[in-house]
Amino acid sequence: MKRRVFLGLAAAGALAGCGGFRESRANPRNWFGRSRARSRKPEAAQEPVNPLIPKKEETGLFDRMREEKPYEGTFVAEVTDLEIERASGGAIIRVRGRATQQEIYDVRLVPDDPDGEPIGGVLGYQLRAVHPVDAPNRPREVLAAVFVSDKTLENVREIRVRGAQNEHVSRR
Repeated sequence: MKRRVFLGLAAAGALAGCGGFRESRANPRNWFGRSRARSRKPEAAQEPVNPLIPKKEETGLFDRMREEKPYEGTFVAEVTDLEIERASGGAIIRVRGRATQQEIYDVRLVPDDPDGEPIGGVLGYQLRAVHPVDAPNRPREVLAAVFVSDKTLENVREIRVRGAQNEHVSRR
């Protein structure tokens, strides 16, 4: 008990004695000194830059994995079913198809228009998948879906999904 009191008083005395070293280099608050104002040349006018948006030329470790490669899918043989289900904020277009091969992968609904907008009131999609070269030729059922917003659906009279052998159409 006496030892704790003595050590506490010694520490308090040492801490109080640091007040004399306020201007010394031993005090970390004095390491950089006081700030001073100085004049500066005005910079040339630049376009406004948002610091929260990264620059395009910057590359990181994972940018190589994010590089988009062109989609290598080809048409699925047959479209067997087309369903349009209402969802909040739009609709979900579900497509069922039949491929002639096993082991196909990366099944997608690829829009006819790159922006996904309707062309002449028709919203068109292609049912595509990546087909391996040496896969067995047995039929396989595939499913794909895409969400379409209400804004896109405003000008749509018809939704069309094409396969290699046929197409399915749904009209309003």
